[in-house]
Amino acid sequence: MAWHQEIAGFSLLEVIISMAVLTIGLISMLGVFGIAMAATQDSQQDMIAKQLANEALESVVTARNTSQTQWSDIQNFADGGIFINNYQSVNEAGADGIMGTADDSTAPPQTLIEPGPDGIFGTTDDVSVPLTNYKRKIEILPVTDVNGNVVASLRSINVSVQYNTPRIGRTKTYVMTSFVAQFR
Repeated sequence: MAWHQEIAGFSLLEVIISMAVLTIGLISMLGVFGIAMAATQDSQQDMIAKQLANEALESVVTARNTSQTQWSDIQNFADGGIFINNYQSVNEAGADGIMGTADDSTAPPQTLIEPGPDGIFGTTDDVSVPLTNYKRKIEILPVTDVNGNVVASLRSINVSVQYNTPRIGRTKTYVMTSFVAQFR
């Protein structure tokens, strides 16, 4: 009578196959991690563009609310107003304190202040990042009623912010549209 002793465990082939499956899974996870990191960078640029557009929109409303401008000034330069028609660098507000006007061209570029190496915002090691990758355009258009008549007390505002995304190598544009009325 022959006695056979069975050995419990995995064969070499089973171990090699399981290692191959595990390796493929881990490589896939690394690819997803890279995509997530790139998307985080893009979302930061998108957030900055949104904030720059909102800032320009608030500048138009501020111009309407100040006593230094008239309603007729709340137009593009080509239409007799104070706002530049084309894309321009994102600079600090000029002497008039209103963004998007001709005197902004002599002002320094806007900057983003980030916490420095200590991770605390508002300390001496904070980093100032110039927003030279962004361009902004404020377009102010007349609004018409259903019959095609211009509504003199209402204007449409389109603020476009263009920026380059190094990761995908193309220009993105963020557009914010709103209305401003003559009345405060």
